Amino acid sequence: MTDANTPPFRGRILVVDDQRNMRATTALLLRAEHYTVFEAATGEEALAQLAGGSIDLLLTDLKMEPMDGLTLLRRALEVAPRLQVIMMTAFGSIESAVEAMRLGAYDYVTKPFKESELRYRVERALERARLLRDVDNLATDFNQRHGLSALVGRSAAMRDLTSRLMRVAQSDATVLIQGESGTGKELVARALHAHSRRKVRSFVPVNCAAISESLLESELFGHAKGAFTGAVKARRGLFEEADGGTLFIDEVTETSPTFQSKLLRALQEGEVRRVGESTALRVDVRTVAATNRDIELEVREKRFRQDLFYRLNVVALRVPPLRERLEDVPSLAEHFLERANARSPKPKRLSASAVAHLMGYNFPGNVRELENLVEQAAALAEGDELLPEDFPLRQGRLTPSHGTPSVAFLDGQGGSRPAGTGPTLAQVVEEAERHAITQALERHGVDLARVADELGVSSTTLWRKMKRLNLRPPADLARE
Repeated sequence: MTDANTPPFRGRILVVDDQRNMRATTALLLRAEHYTVFEAATGEEALAQLAGGSIDLLLTDLKMEPMDGLTLLRRALEVAPRLQVIMMTAFGSIESAVEAMRLGAYDYVTKPFKESELRYRVERALERARLLRDVDNLATDFNQRHGLSALVGRSAAMRDLTSRLMRVAQSDATVLIQGESGTGKELVARALHAHSRRKVRSFVPVNCAAISESLLESELFGHAKGAFTGAVKARRGLFEEADGGTLFIDEVTETSPTFQSKLLRALQEGEVRRVGESTALRVDVRTVAATNRDIELEVREKRFRQDLFYRLNVVALRVPPLRERLEDVPSLAEHFLERANARSPKPKRLSASAVAHLMGYNFPGNVRELENLVEQAAALAEGDELLPEDFPLRQGRLTPSHGTPSVAFLDGQGGSRPAGTGPTLAQVVEEAERHAITQALERHGVDLARVADELGVSSTTLWRKMKRLNLRPPADLARE
């Protein structure tokens, strides 16, 4: 337990100076301010201490032997890129101090310095170190919640999506995400942001379908005081809120042609004008848009501006509906159940028969529907294991869609049995593998190298699985 009289931790500082008296005096002054202070007489000694990774601020003299302050600065930032550095220099070496700041030092102080000046510069440097730490923590948390790990699924369709996502994430290219409702378009947009260079700034979402046309312009662009009835004060728009970060415009096809023209201008010019103001404001925003409609049909039928479509559709990402990747249902269901269990005092587990039951459904509501089904089952099921009857599907029965895998399983004697008789989890996974390989074979035929590449396995693994599942390329079957 910490004593009530113990001063709060304020930061770790390493003082480096080859003059013992100067080093000791500086360290004594900083310890009096309740900093944790370490000392080093040479650059090599300082680098050895920095390798431990616990120093927040390096306070080093410029003129030292054998390693001078500039060399120590360069090597220190290689070891700890987030390290804050203040250079101590004599009055006649200001040019060297400026060079140090160009190389990455945060600040410099000239000798002899006043105690108050040193305290001020040290506090500023440590405040910046704390701010950068907070930003890193927020970015890490955002990435954990919204990064690629949140895009659950190993199907070929999802691997293709994540591959394209990673290729475009580091650029500033505008992205158009298309997919049915409930497929996870916003999750894809958040993953783009989490893996971009803008991840330390804001991700700002707006759903055009949820805001009336009269308010949407004000919401995105902001407004001046008195611009309209109720505008009692000036307000920043979401473009300004997203400056330096990512603006996600969901359901963009729900907007009117008039609004689309204003959005197009903002994207083209990189500036916005608040409602009621004549002055434009520059913004640095990466735009990601999404729609659940056939946007090209909307363009052909004159409901969506063609020029705005081309502006948004620089890179296109399609989020597949769940019925096209039913092999992902087991991992998605387990993922949602794990989240539900984290909020429940009575954890549940998923039975193989329940997984088979779910895999025979076409999920018109997509991933969102599966998530709701699992959460409902976890909340209402009486037993510890979730069974098929705990998942009330639409119309009270399975409704497999055309082209989805039949949920029937080998009985070990070459025959098959329906899912309702309770297959094992291994059989559920085997049937998912059979479906994925069969679809890939239909696309690529005898080109097994492409089949293996699409499925993300080696050629040897593919041959082994095909032999176990008694699958052969279509061309081989045609020759018989």
